[in-house]
Amino acid sequence: MMMMKMMMMMMMMLLMMMMMKKMMMMMMMMMMMMMMMMMMMMMMMMMMMMIMIMMMMMMMMMMMMMMMMMMMMTTTTMTMMMMMMMMMMMMMMMMMMMMMMMMMMMMIKMI
Repeated sequence: MMMMKMMMMMMMMLLMMMMMKKMMMMMMMMMMMMMMMMMMMMMMMMMMMMIMIMMMMMMMMMMMMMMMMMMMMTTTTMTMMMMMMMMMMMMMMMMMMMMMMMMMMMMIKMI
């Protein structure tokens, strides 16, 4: 009788252990996933911030250009400024594109 009881106990213990192990594994997996998600979120945030800053810069440039134009309202200078603005815009766009690409690559690598 006693032996039987002991055996039962042992079995129970084993089972418990197994369960625990499984649970632990699951937990670990979950944690990993969470971490990944967090990283992704961070990346996204960073990207957004970058874009925002870029936009701000662009706006500033525009304002400056406008001011300049107002200051010296001659046709030649105007055209020149326009050209400059266009160039700036292009550059910014390119930069943004590059950033996006980089971020994408990073994410893919992470996954």
